[in-house]
Amino acid sequence: MKKIYCLLLICFSSFLLIGCDDFEEVNTNPNTTPEVTSAMLATKLINELVTTDNENGKGFIFEDLLSKYISWTEAQDIDKAFNLLSRPSYSTLANLRNAVKMIDMATTDQLKNSYTALSHFIRAYVFFNLTIKVGDMPYSEAIEGEEGNYFPKYDTQKDIFLGLLNELDEADRLFAQGVTFAGDYIYNGDVSKWRKAVNVLQLKLLINLYRKTDDLDLKVKERFNTIINERPIFESIDDNFQVVYSNKSGQKYPYYKEINSFTNYDRVTSIVVDKLKELGDYRLFYYAKPTPNAIANKVDVSSWDAYGGVDPMLPESDILKYVSKGNVSPLNDRYKEIPEGEPVFFLSYQEMNYILAEAAARGFIPKNAKDYYEEGIRSSMQFVSENTPDDAVYHHNRKMTKEYVAEYLKGEKVSFADNLDDQIRQIIWQKYLLTFLQTPYNGFYEYRRTGVPEFVINPQSNRNIPSDKMPLRWMYPIDELNYNMENVTKAIKEQYNGSDDYMGVMWILK
Repeated sequence: MKKIYCLLLICFSSFLLIGCDDFEEVNTNPNTTPEVTSAMLATKLINELVTTDNENGKGFIFEDLLSKYISWTEAQDIDKAFNLLSRPSYSTLANLRNAVKMIDMATTDQLKNSYTALSHFIRAYVFFNLTIKVGDMPYSEAIEGEEGNYFPKYDTQKDIFLGLLNELDEADRLFAQGVTFAGDYIYNGDVSKWRKAVNVLQLKLLINLYRKTDDLDLKVKERFNTIINERPIFESIDDNFQVVYSNKSGQKYPYYKEINSFTNYDRVTSIVVDKLKELGDYRLFYYAKPTPNAIANKVDVSSWDAYGGVDPMLPESDILKYVSKGNVSPLNDRYKEIPEGEPVFFLSYQEMNYILAEAAARGFIPKNAKDYYEEGIRSSMQFVSENTPDDAVYHHNRKMTKEYVAEYLKGEKVSFADNLDDQIRQIIWQKYLLTFLQTPYNGFYEYRRTGVPEFVINPQSNRNIPSDKMPLRWMYPIDELNYNMENVTKAIKEQYNGSDDYMGVMWILK
C-alpha cells in the first residue's frame, strides 16, 4: 500500500507529474534511437507556455468570457461567463523539470547561458500566472519531487514575486552573454529579442506591485528605472512575444472555422461595443460584424448603428432572448474565415506602453505619461490594421489610417486627461480594448487590480459566491488539498483566515 500511495503521489499530485510523462519517454520513434536535445526541450517548453485549450476553437474563446469581451449563446461550459472560477492546476510546474534538462544538455558555455536564461523566463512566466490566480503557493521547493520532496512548502506571494524579479534580472544578464540557440519558434533564438521580452515581463510584474512601492525589498521604482534606462525593451510591435499562425496543418489560428465547430455562438458584449462607439474607435469595425438585423435591412456596414452588443451580466435566458431579436453583433469574420487569423500576443509593445504610461502617471519613472499612452494607442491600432486584410468584408470601410489615428488621439474622450484618476481610467480602458481575444485573462486581472472597466454585477446571473461581487481569486487545486494538505492549509490560514474561497484578498491586492 505504501508503494501504491507513493505512485499515486507521483502521478497525480500537481508537483509530481515529473516522472509520469517525462519527455524522454514519450514522442519517440521506435525505429530510431531517441536523442533528446536542448533545442527539442526548448520547443516543448515554449509550446506549453503559449498553447491554450483550443479544442474545437471553444477553449480559445472561453478565457474572454470572464473579461466580458464575449457572451456565449451555447448553454454549456459557460461558468466563466457568469464569474464562477474552476480550480486551476499546478500541472504546468511539472514541465519545468524539462527546463533543468534543457540546460544540462547544452553543448557550450554560451549555449548554456542562453538556455538557462530561457529557463528563468519560462519559470517567471509560469509562476507569475499561477500566483496571481491563487496567492501563496510552492515556489522555492515546487519541483523537488525527484529529490524526494513530495510535500513542498508554500512561499508567500511577496517572496515569490521577489524571486521572480531576481530570476528575470538573471535572465537578462545571461541572455546578454549567450548566443543564438535552436528550438525557438518565437524569436528564432535571437537573444537580443529575448532580452527585451524578459525585461517587458518584469515591467508587467512591477505594475502589479504598484501598491508595494514602499517595500524596501522589492524596490519597485528602482527596478522600473533600471529597466527603462539601462536595458533593452520592446521597440515596436515586431518585438511582441506572440504566436504567428499560418495556413499549414497544425499551425492555423485557433478560432478558424476548420477547427472551430462553434462559430455561431459568439456575440460581442455591450461593454466592448458601447465603449468603442463612445470613443469613435474604428476597432469596432475590425472586432465585430454588423448585427443580423442590420444586414437584413441593408444598413451601411460602415454605420455605427449597424453594430450592437449584449449585456454579459444578463441571466443566460435573457441573453438568448436578446440575441434572438437580431440586434447583437457576432465576431468579425476575420477571426473565423482567415486561417492565419492574427498573431496572439502574450507580451506586447502595445501593453508595454500602457504599463509605462501608468508608471509615469503614478510618478514611478520621470517620463511623460501622455507620450506612452498615445504610442500605446497608435501601436494597438497598427497591430489590428496590419493583421487584417485590406478588404471591406473585414474592416467595413472604416480603415485605420495614420490620419484617422491622429484625429482619434484628439478626441474629447481620448485626449489624455489632466488628473491622475482619469488618466489611469483612460490607460486601463485602452489596455482593455487592446487585449480583445488576446493575452488570456488580462482584462479580468486589470479589472480586479484597478476596477476598470466598471462591471455591473447582476446577482440574478452571477454564479460567484457571494452573488453580488466579482471573484477575486481561484481556489487551490484539489490535488493540493488531497496530497499536500498540511502546507496548503497553513497557507489558507495565514492568507485568508482559514477560508479557501473566491473572495480572499491576496497580497498583491492589499
